[in-house]
Amino acid sequence: MNILELFDYTFFRNALWGSLFASIACGIIGTYIVSRRLVFISGGITHASFGGLGVGFYFGINPILSAIAFSILSAFGIQWLSSKQNVREDSAIAVFWSLGMAIGIILTFLTPGYAPNLSEYLFGNILTITSNDIFSLTVLSTTLIFFFLFFYRTIVSVSFDTQFAKTRRLPTRFIEYTMMLFIAITIVLTIRLVGIVLLMSLITIPQMTANLFTVNYGRIIFLSAAISVVGCVTGLLLSYYLNVPSGAFIIFVLIMMYLIAKVIKSNVVQKN
Repeated sequence: MNILELFDYTFFRNALWGSLFASIACGIIGTYIVSRRLVFISGGITHASFGGLGVGFYFGINPILSAIAFSILSAFGIQWLSSKQNVREDSAIAVFWSLGMAIGIILTFLTPGYAPNLSEYLFGNILTITSNDIFSLTVLSTTLIFFFLFFYRTIVSVSFDTQFAKTRRLPTRFIEYTMMLFIAITIVLTIRLVGIVLLMSLITIPQMTANLFTVNYGRIIFLSAAISVVGCVTGLLLSYYLNVPSGAFIIFVLIMMYLIAKVIKSNVVQKN
């Protein structure tokens, strides 16, 4: 089939729009995650969201909405335990990571009727993105853009030196909790792209690639979003022609892009 003919299909157009807005959201959130070294926390929230999916399946409500609520509570719980209860951050993450997975498995098993199809949540299927998903990602991306434009300097300060930001009486706690909220929402809304198993890669690899070429916070956001879009679209097209899972292949493409960029950067440095 000709590539242009794919645009005649609604599911393919939805996948492209979903890739665009998810890349914008992940570009913004991922830059904060990488600069704050919160990759492990984001992994904990990602796996904790499985508990919300189980709640949704068992009680017959929208699993995405229940996963968002569960992920937000987990994110706030990790932040609260590690900052207020003298619990080591990695221990707090492990608690909510394990709790979410345990609740998800138990409630999914107890769900009456046919067993829910978990593959699109665990491994992702970008072709199942609906117009509602696109709308949610659009609202999220727009909200993130305006939030970062308004609090850009404070976010950068908190990202690189929280203690210094506190001495300048910046609203560090507000930024930390708000960003944890956005991290949780972004994770859940992008689960359909690559799934719980691979989602951490989508919010870290583009930023790692961008960081090879610039250390400017704003430029990393723009460049990582662009890299994510290219990786998503390329992975989507190639997965269609190779007949392989789209989510996994998108991550494979992003990793290949990082390795190629790493080689190019190393050669340039050696020549200079």
